[in-house]
Amino acid sequence: MRIDLHSHSDASDGTRPPAEVVRRARERGLDVLALTDHDTVAGWDEAAAALPDGLTLVPGIELSCAQGGRSLHLLGYLFDPDEPTLAAELARICDDRVIRARGMVDRLRELGVDVSWGMVRALAKGEAVGRPHIARAMVDAGAITDPDEAFTAQWIAQGGRAYVERYALDPVRAVGLVRAAGGVCVLAHPRARGRGYVFDDEVIEALAAAGLAGIEVDHPGHVAEDRAHLRDLAAALGLAATGSSDDHGALTGDRLGVETTAPDAFERLTAAASTR
Repeated sequence: MRIDLHSHSDASDGTRPPAEVVRRARERGLDVLALTDHDTVAGWDEAAAALPDGLTLVPGIELSCAQGGRSLHLLGYLFDPDEPTLAAELARICDDRVIRARGMVDRLRELGVDVSWGMVRALAKGEAVGRPHIARAMVDAGAITDPDEAFTAQWIAQGGRAYVERYALDPVRAVGLVRAAGGVCVLAHPRARGRGYVFDDEVIEALAAAGLAGIEVDHPGHVAEDRAHLRDLAAALGLAATGSSDDHGALTGDRLGVETTAPDAFERLTAAASTR
C-alpha cells in the first residue's frame, strides 16, 4: 500500500484543482492520499466527489503555527471542521492571510515592484492566499525570474524588506484544537533546512507531551542524517513516523508519491482519531 499524507491543491498554494490532485495521485499508484491545504478545508468536497476507484482520501490540513517567533507547520487529519472553536480559528487565520498579503503587496509596490492585489488574488483561486501567490505575481511582474527568488531577505522571506507578520496558532494549542475536534496532528517537515524549518528535539518533545501523534520523517527537504535522527526520536517518543511528498503541483515538479508512509504508521494515526 502506497500512502502519501501531505499534498496541496489550488484551494491554497498548489497549482492543481483538488479533482486533478486525486486523479494524479491514483495515476502515480497511490492507494491513500491526504489533502492538506494551508489553513483551509475548501478542497475536501471537490476531492471527495472526484475520488477515483482504488484511492482513499484522508481529509487534512496544514496549520500555520508559530514557535519562538518562527513558523511551524502542523498536519491535521480526520478532524471535524465544524467543531466551533477550531472553525473560528481557521476563519481568523484565513482573514489574516488576506490582510497580510495586502500588506506585503503594498510594501513591494513601495520598493518599486509592479504587482497589484488583483494579480495576487487571481493566482490565489482558493481562500488561503499566501506568499507563494505573491512570489508568482512577482515573476509575472518581471521583478524576479523564479518564485524561489522571492523568499530572500531582499523580498518576502521572514524578516525581509516586504515581509509582514501574520496571526498564527501556538502549536501546543493547535494540537489540542485538532484533538478536541476528533483528529490527530503530525509535525510537518521539522528538518527542512533549506526552508528554515529546523526545530530542536525539545520542541518536538513538548508537542508530544501535548498530544502530537507523529513526525513527518521522510520529506523531500530532509537529508538522510536528519531522517535517521527523526525516526529514532519518533520511536523514543512513541510517535508515528510518516513520509509525504508535500506536493504543490507544478511548483514542486508534480511529485506525488515521491515519499510515502508505512501502512503501520498510517494505521496508528487512524486508530488515534475519534472521527475516523
